[in-house]
Amino acid sequence: MIGRLKGELLEKYPPQLVIDVNGVGYEVDASMNTFYQLPEVGRQVTLFTHMVVREDAQLLYGFYERTERSLFRTLIKVNGVGPKLALTILSGISVNEFVLSVQHQDTAALVRLPGVGKKTAERLIVEMQDKLKDFVFNDVDEFALTDGLGAPPVQADNRAEAESALVALGYKPVQATKSIAQAEKAMPGASSEELIRAALKSMVQG
Repeated sequence: MIGRLKGELLEKYPPQLVIDVNGVGYEVDASMNTFYQLPEVGRQVTLFTHMVVREDAQLLYGFYERTERSLFRTLIKVNGVGPKLALTILSGISVNEFVLSVQHQDTAALVRLPGVGKKTAERLIVEMQDKLKDFVFNDVDEFALTDGLGAPPVQADNRAEAESALVALGYKPVQATKSIAQAEKAMPGASSEELIRAALKSMVQG
């Protein structure tokens, strides 16, 4: 199993990225919380990974923080929650916010995430409450806005890239288009990752 990757960040197109490790390019799916913390393309990066082996594919999921990978592994043990839904959950809410939602039995916060209905939210709370009671919170709020330093140059297709990322995460195309348009209006010239972050935060907060 592959538990960690360290190498050059070659590509990042939310929610996927490619890391060059000694000449081998690893395709990795990552949550948006991880994307917000990635360096620019061409820089070195280290990710904690979880590998899923299926009959038709071998998939790698990457996380900037060890705690996020730990939560991902706990999520996929819940009945009805696969890797894709777990990654979607971790893209729509920070690790700290998710843990608090479970500990406080806040189903309303969870059902706002794509793919999470009332029954799934209740199952998450019931099956994960004991497992997360001793959770050590991150010092950093993954949703805290940065000052923009080191942000990649603005591209003309940022809106399309941001919309595609939301659709890949499980949001409906109409919902993705509307939320990205609102984010772009509030943040002219924003990068695709900034648009995604703003759109996700507005949808989760409802």
